[in-house]
Amino acid sequence: MTDAASPAIARVSDMVLLPGGSFPMGSDDFYPDEQPAHEASVDAFWIDRRPVTNEDFERFVTETGYVTVAERALDPAEFPGTPVEDLVPGSLVFTPTSGPVDLRDWRQWWRWQPGASWRHPEGPESSIEGRSQHPVVHVAFADADAYATWAGKRLPTEAEFEYAARGGGDPGGAFAWGDDPFPSGEPRAHTWIGRFPYEIGAAYAGTTAPVGSFPANDFGLVDTIGNVWEWTADYYSPRHHVGGAPVARDGRIDLLAASSAESGSRMPRRVLKGGSHLCSPDYCLRFRPAARSPQAEDSSTTHIGFRCARDV
Repeated sequence: MTDAASPAIARVSDMVLLPGGSFPMGSDDFYPDEQPAHEASVDAFWIDRRPVTNEDFERFVTETGYVTVAERALDPAEFPGTPVEDLVPGSLVFTPTSGPVDLRDWRQWWRWQPGASWRHPEGPESSIEGRSQHPVVHVAFADADAYATWAGKRLPTEAEFEYAARGGGDPGGAFAWGDDPFPSGEPRAHTWIGRFPYEIGAAYAGTTAPVGSFPANDFGLVDTIGNVWEWTADYYSPRHHVGGAPVARDGRIDLLAASSAESGSRMPRRVLKGGSHLCSPDYCLRFRPAARSPQAEDSSTTHIGFRCARDV
């Protein structure tokens, strides 16, 4: 991997220029969809130093009048049999449980909340007052893509994000900082501390934290691990496509049809990277660079955000 201290790494405004190179992508030691571990390479690219914040997104909405997917009226044709009064805009909101639950049933801690949106993260009575520097959430793929286009940027590929999240560190380490999830007993990213999903053991448990609450990696990037999952440009497949598969040098994979077929839905899924504040060793050990998660393009939640990239 390219040395993180290389003078080729430059910073302009709030973006960082990464020199690109080869790196070990994926893992054979954790979840099946991270397999197979393989060598990947990326060209030089610019990437945002931090996730897009509420302040950033508000500027975009103010200038363009953009309405997010979570704020749009639902089409009755897409929800046959559903009473019209139930077809109201909203999004998925995390809600801690009162005690231990079956971790195989995500519905125990996720609820559909009418009126939840980027402006109202927990529902219509909540707001982003005091959260201007928190990462924006409740953004679907189309929302992230629209912001990136407005900003003259794009979303990073999965390979670019993983390369950036590794930060030029130990290529063999499971985590961005080595093999110990909590070196010296201390968290290195905003992840769940305590027993998930009921034991609140740290500040901001169950919610986002201001960007940059934890130190930057050796590339100068913050929150590439933890805080919020982040959208990438790539379609999701249950394994990395290596060898004969049509994988471009920058890691972009055109798997639209496959993604839809594998999910059993007409809605394709994209790759999320980085893990979030809800990742916990006893439930979701995905606050690692190699970890990935599928997400339907039209879905939004309280723990999904994004950052942008740009070609050199």
